[in-house]
Amino acid sequence: MSDLKLESLLSMERMLSLGAGVALLLLGWLLARLLSGAFVRATQHRLTPHQLLMGRRTIFYFILILFTISALREMGFQLSVLLGAAGVLSVAIGFASQTSASNLISGLFLIGEGPFAIGDFIRAGQTEGEVLSIDLLSVKLRTADNLYVRIPNEQLIKSEVVNLTKFPIRRLNLTIGVAYKEDIALVRKTLLHVAAQNPLCLNEPAARVIVQGFGASSVDLLFQVWTRKENFLAMRDTIQEAVKRAFDEEGIEIPFPQVSVNAGSASAPLTLRMLPPDTQDDDARK
Repeated sequence: MSDLKLESLLSMERMLSLGAGVALLLLGWLLARLLSGAFVRATQHRLTPHQLLMGRRTIFYFILILFTISALREMGFQLSVLLGAAGVLSVAIGFASQTSASNLISGLFLIGEGPFAIGDFIRAGQTEGEVLSIDLLSVKLRTADNLYVRIPNEQLIKSEVVNLTKFPIRRLNLTIGVAYKEDIALVRKTLLHVAAQNPLCLNEPAARVIVQGFGASSVDLLFQVWTRKENFLAMRDTIQEAVKRAFDEEGIEIPFPQVSVNAGSASAPLTLRMLPPDTQDDDARK
């Protein structure tokens, strides 16, 4: 009878331990949600979206891990044995997933350096898109044609990444060729007038026209105009249409490539001689 009582007491104690462990897990999850949410609300006006995301995740998982360890200890698990098994398992996983480890380390460098943030528009290789998330293994982008692209962090660390929306304004560099007969001063005046009339172009920094050089069939000019980053695509479209219209009104020619063949003074030009129809028939019979 005493053995049955002892066994029942042990079972009751085990059930109480399991119940306490589950309660600790639930309490830890709830507390992690509350504290991470409070962190976001308190700092949302001072931190970037990326910093808010990383801070929220760090607080949430840190608190949850602490309560999970306490819950396992309350349930009677030997943490030293679990940590040893986890160490052996992590070494095996590390050898099996070296690429993932490289991406993880690269992700830490990206987070620390901060070359771009969530919401920025970047170019990585041949891919351009808006940054949706910056995770430890990869960065997720949404392209202009609404495609979802995942780029491993290791690839971003090793290649050139261009942040197209890091600064509030951008410059459009438009190369324009005009015929050699045109007055450069008139062309410059026309282009600057086009920039002044476009509401998307900024007055400061001012637009400018630079003569780049003499091409095969045109004088090449570089037309530089500034706009706010959110207006860049619209301005690039409207200003090229306005330049074409202004050149047509002023009679300014935009030439197409032409090739001139000169024999030189030492070479006599080719002579063409028209034969009568009868002569052509005789030559054909021969």
